[in-house]
Amino acid sequence: MNRSESYDVIVVGGGHNGLVNAAYLAKAGLKTVVLERRYLVGGAAITEELIPGFKFTTFSYAISLLRPEIVQELDLVKHGFMVLPMVNTFQPGYHGEHLILGSDPDVNYHEIAKHSIEDAEAAQDLDHLISRMARAIKPWMDRIPPNRLSSDPVEVNALNELKVYLEDLDPEVLDLIEKCTTCSIAEILEGYFETDLIKAMYASSGIIGSRCGPRDRESGLVWLFHKLGEYDGLPGSWGFHKGGNGGFTQALARSVEDFGGEVRTNAGVDKVLYEDGKVSGVLLQDGSILKANVVVSALDPRQTFTRLVEPGDLPKDLVDCIENLKFQGTAAKVNFALSSIPTFPGLEGREEIYRGFTNIGPSIDYLQEAFEDCENGKFSRRPFLDCCIQSTIDPEMSPPGNHIMSCFVMYAPYHLKQSDWKSERENLADTVESTLTEFFPGFSDLVLHREIVTPQDIEEIVGLSEGNIFAGELFKSQLFLDRPAPGWNQYRTPIEGYYQCGSGTHPGGCVSGGPGRLAAQRILRDKGL
Repeated sequence: MNRSESYDVIVVGGGHNGLVNAAYLAKAGLKTVVLERRYLVGGAAITEELIPGFKFTTFSYAISLLRPEIVQELDLVKHGFMVLPMVNTFQPGYHGEHLILGSDPDVNYHEIAKHSIEDAEAAQDLDHLISRMARAIKPWMDRIPPNRLSSDPVEVNALNELKVYLEDLDPEVLDLIEKCTTCSIAEILEGYFETDLIKAMYASSGIIGSRCGPRDRESGLVWLFHKLGEYDGLPGSWGFHKGGNGGFTQALARSVEDFGGEVRTNAGVDKVLYEDGKVSGVLLQDGSILKANVVVSALDPRQTFTRLVEPGDLPKDLVDCIENLKFQGTAAKVNFALSSIPTFPGLEGREEIYRGFTNIGPSIDYLQEAFEDCENGKFSRRPFLDCCIQSTIDPEMSPPGNHIMSCFVMYAPYHLKQSDWKSERENLADTVESTLTEFFPGFSDLVLHREIVTPQDIEEIVGLSEGNIFAGELFKSQLFLDRPAPGWNQYRTPIEGYYQCGSGTHPGGCVSGGPGRLAAQRILRDKGL
């Protein structure tokens, strides 16, 4: 293929945000190229056939926070976008105790009422309030946030608009938002529920991917962030892309190309080129140079500001902020190829219970103890596991009769105090397998193959610093007005023409596409398009 060495826009990194950004810019008529270091695009949203017949969603594994506008505006259905519903969450407990919750409020009421009528009523109230909160916050998640350090009247007015908007919210909604920003998820849930299993099911969203336990204040905000997702118009619901998340990012790549953009793999970028404070292109790792007056980094903030450019060429306060950002990766994955479906006592033959998430973490105490191991520099002896048997949703993920199971593991700290991940990776997998066997007798006998992903693997393979899946913790000081740094939350950088669009920018991590879309809006406005 004949490739020009000069472009209007170069996007560094072929993760989903980079692809979203490139598709919008190509759609606007800009000559755009995406440069991906690896052999395939997708970043952490990929599908790989690591053993014959079994398709692994190696890293990220579900869709919820994806902005529906992106699907429509980029014609993704035309390019193969297809999300299958994850119909329920299965929460095993001890001695056969369990919860199976789905999208039907009446069914959920009766399921919870088996444990506590009071909790069933409280769950209805809380779920309704969560939906109202999500609807209230969503407009501000889908717009370029104000710059709180700017004296520009436009920015000052936007901040005032935000203040008035919050003051005018329904008091119940505002109260829950305030609790999420100041309280732990354990504190919040103690005000609603009495049953351990129910509290644990709700609390798990407050610890996913972050270095915090359910009793840490930061967990409330992590929980709020995850509650902003939706699938098919249902707040808080999740879906699984046909063929895994790699199916989604391949649809994005086709969209980029359909709009006239170019996607290049095995094209690692060594550094961004600039002169007199203006970007001029990139130097590739093979020594070649591509020219452009706009370069967009889809990498995390540490890579964007301290690897691709010289930190000494940036304002010191920005560099200090980036160096102090909390990444603190604590998530791992163990993906299993299974000979058959696991069995839970009393629910034998009930394959439908696995057509969504399976949460292993029967109480807040269990989750807290798992976190305390992490704080001591160890991976959890009894980890929280967020599992999905994806072949029950999409049978083409595995050979007939077999299954593929994705297990998101909390907690696995990036830094181990008395060991290293080369020594501990198999021990981690053993621990995950034994934990699953505790709840699903005979599970180990079903294992045909297991694929282990440590935080260091996430960093080395995908390029996410310290293996942090959100490209920076979802903590109050690292969100919205301050993501990734005060004054630099609108996708620009101090180098003219150099932009950022990764998950380390607003609105944050997960497979949302929001950063890519909003960064494209910023770039097009700056160019007068």
